[in-house]
Amino acid sequence: MSGVMGEDGLVPRARSRLPVVCSAGLGLLMLLVAWLLDPARFSDRAGIIIFCITVETFIHSMCLLAEEWLFHSKQRYHGKINKIFQACFRRHVVLGMCPICLLVLWKISFSGEQKSTIALMCAVSLLLKSSGFLGPAPVEISEICEMKKMNVAHGLAWSFYLGYLRFLLPDLQNKVIQYSSTKGKLSSPRLHILLPLNARVPTKPEDEDTNVIFSENLPELERDTAGVRKRSYKNSVYKITQDRETFSCVLEYATPLLTLYQMSHESSAGFGENERKQQVLLFYRTLSQILEDSLECRNRYRLILLNDEHTGDPHYLSREIIQHLKQQDREIHMNPIQELPNEVHPVPEEGPIRNFNGAHHPEDPISNDPTLMFSQPHSLRSEPVETTDYFNQPNNATR
Repeated sequence: MSGVMGEDGLVPRARSRLPVVCSAGLGLLMLLVAWLLDPARFSDRAGIIIFCITVETFIHSMCLLAEEWLFHSKQRYHGKINKIFQACFRRHVVLGMCPICLLVLWKISFSGEQKSTIALMCAVSLLLKSSGFLGPAPVEISEICEMKKMNVAHGLAWSFYLGYLRFLLPDLQNKVIQYSSTKGKLSSPRLHILLPLNARVPTKPEDEDTNVIFSENLPELERDTAGVRKRSYKNSVYKITQDRETFSCVLEYATPLLTLYQMSHESSAGFGENERKQQVLLFYRTLSQILEDSLECRNRYRLILLNDEHTGDPHYLSREIIQHLKQQDREIHMNPIQELPNEVHPVPEEGPIRNFNGAHHPEDPISNDPTLMFSQPHSLRSEPVETTDYFNQPNNATR
């Protein structure tokens, strides 16, 4: 297993609808078998079973309502009965009780055997549910938490982005330019964020690998945050050596992983080692999605997922960082802050090419060689939009 794990290799993907499809298919198949075995009584038995399940679910919801109404109405629901009902009764239960109430009003009678079957099924279902036998499986609980964004990793990833990366990454390139003008060019202008799978974050990267050496800090970023005036944020530059070759980059560990590590050692947190590893992987996946969707942060970072099964290799960390740096050299680099060259002139409104002072310039010959142009990524906030239609100008001839 390689040290740097890709999303296909280790990071869990979102669960599909395969269990639902399989359950629905098997359910339809069993309905067909039941109909073939006893087609004469199929509709009556199916109706009784649906009746029993609906009544049992309604009784269970009433038990939930009693708990919430008697002990939690003020603290959790501010005394609003409609919110208590919404929390205890699912919509399909209420809809299912409507025809049952109509049957009761119409005084439809059941035979003694049917009444006994209804009572027995409801009793068995309630007992099994109260004992936890019919409760959700751990996989179902995990899926619900992921869909509702209720995991610890989701909150930590959003906190790391909103409270740190969202305003630091857009300003990082300016800091790198200031550093490079006096100290030399870095191997990569991106922020490299280390995410060890075991969530163990050392105080210094040098403690993990002697080939990773601290160089100095980038210029600080100061901003007023949560009542703290001029709170300081800064990043550190490290030099990584391997085979007489030296690289340099901005490097740091993901500090929220330290919270996961400490939680796994607190008995009151109910957070074991297995849960910790899953939360690290979810943190990596969530943070990747958040940063990829952010125009201000895209292409300004590099997430490095580190394997925790590298015992015996003292230079594992430096090898993985250098592997990412070399991989970036093979990628197409687009500088989002790069200014256009001075010789590029604005598009003329009409006639020969003019500058803003009205001076004429001879028209440049048009090259027949195709060119590939990349648009620069910008934030969608308060960006001016050019709406002039040059193609419909009366004096703009097609060349």
